[in-house]
Amino acid sequence: MVSEKSALLEQIEDYCQTANIAESTFGFLAVNDGKLCGRLRGGKDVTLATAQKIQSYINQHTPDGVVSVLGKSVNGQNVSTFTRPTVQPESRGVSRKHRPFRFYDNRQKYLAFINTCNEKWKIAERAVAELAHVQPTPPAFRLFDAGSGDGTLMSHLMRAMHRRFPTMPFFVVGKEISLEDVRLCLEKLPDRFVEHPASVVILTNLYYSEAPWLMPRDVAKAAALNWQEIELEGSSAYEYGEQLRALDSLLVDGWQTKASEKTGNPTYVRPSVLVLYRADNRFLLDSVIPQRGQVRGDYDLLLASQPWRNRMSLDFKIGKILAPLVRSLRSGGRLLAVQSYGHDPGSELINQIWPEEQINGQNRHELIAALKEELARDARLFNFNAGSDARSVFSYRMHTLPDEISSSIGTSTLFAAWNAAIYAAQIDDERLESVVSTGKYLEVTAKALQEHNGLWFNDESFVVSRRRT
Repeated sequence: MVSEKSALLEQIEDYCQTANIAESTFGFLAVNDGKLCGRLRGGKDVTLATAQKIQSYINQHTPDGVVSVLGKSVNGQNVSTFTRPTVQPESRGVSRKHRPFRFYDNRQKYLAFINTCNEKWKIAERAVAELAHVQPTPPAFRLFDAGSGDGTLMSHLMRAMHRRFPTMPFFVVGKEISLEDVRLCLEKLPDRFVEHPASVVILTNLYYSEAPWLMPRDVAKAAALNWQEIELEGSSAYEYGEQLRALDSLLVDGWQTKASEKTGNPTYVRPSVLVLYRADNRFLLDSVIPQRGQVRGDYDLLLASQPWRNRMSLDFKIGKILAPLVRSLRSGGRLLAVQSYGHDPGSELINQIWPEEQINGQNRHELIAALKEELARDARLFNFNAGSDARSVFSYRMHTLPDEISSSIGTSTLFAAWNAAIYAAQIDDERLESVVSTGKYLEVTAKALQEHNGLWFNDESFVVSRRRT
């Protein structure tokens, strides 16, 4: 029985790596159980019917180029496994079998986190405060969201922008590589187009060093740029919502990803730009609607919320993300950067499991110092404001009801707290397997919730602004 479960689990692992999906996603899709693989690793059995459902799903959804081979058995029944086409060693690159699944690509953890914690709203409140320091110039207020995620921050900022600049055209760019997040973001836009008709919203999957200008740096990729311009017809949020939902096939084609051979990080297959605006405002927005190959940076406000993993090298954070974004600011423009700070109950919970774990990367002072060095002589064109801890460090909480934290904490609350902690600490899936199988993590989570009457986390922020000329 053990060998049969191992064979089934290995088959699922191979399929997930080949199809480039998370194991929890596979569990939901195949048998509506996101914890399927965790249960199998923990020694749980599966029924013959469940095994057959798993096999049926794999057979029906095996990606192109993967060959199905009969031979293994589960619960006494022959099932098929699959093998990848032979790849020559020199073209294989980094082995996907031993490449950790990137934490930020596990969308189930991400969605659970943002729906149980108020981090997005706390960052939005911090970003809205920057509007008081911005003085836009014609033809539009230009906002860049460097990692729009599910669109919560973007939509909140657009509401705040409308309150402050109710008659000014908006040019809003959201950089996001996740197809699921782009879908969620589009769901929040219909109301924005109704409240503020003079809005141009652009979504793109380009790199941080390319997205502000909506153009790949590589000549071949620039020539293959998938540029789509959509005019929304009608005058109601319902009509706009219907038209945005109809774009799904276009999104699936434009937002495909592949794993980088060097780092394992997801990269776009096809560079894509999606431009959205109301057709009845086409004349008014003529000078605002971007033209392919003619987009300048010149942003009034740039939001970089958690744009990197804490463990990324300082050179990567500065050279690939911060420096290009800062250079895209217009005179008087401001960049607000937010990252995890640690020193909170969430970090303490993680260190109970992994005492050696370093939650934090470089702090804001180290990032600013490195950014100045990277900008060299151009650093004199900018102001750098790390701020005091009282100003720059802020907290966000996991949502709980007043009576949820008691001597007997509900299972759903425990799982939500654990998910929030490992998400904020950016723990890779591979490191979780041995911990989850013992069940100790639930005891540690319950203790942390009771000690702190809930769970909260710290972020830190800093601002870089281009001096006015």
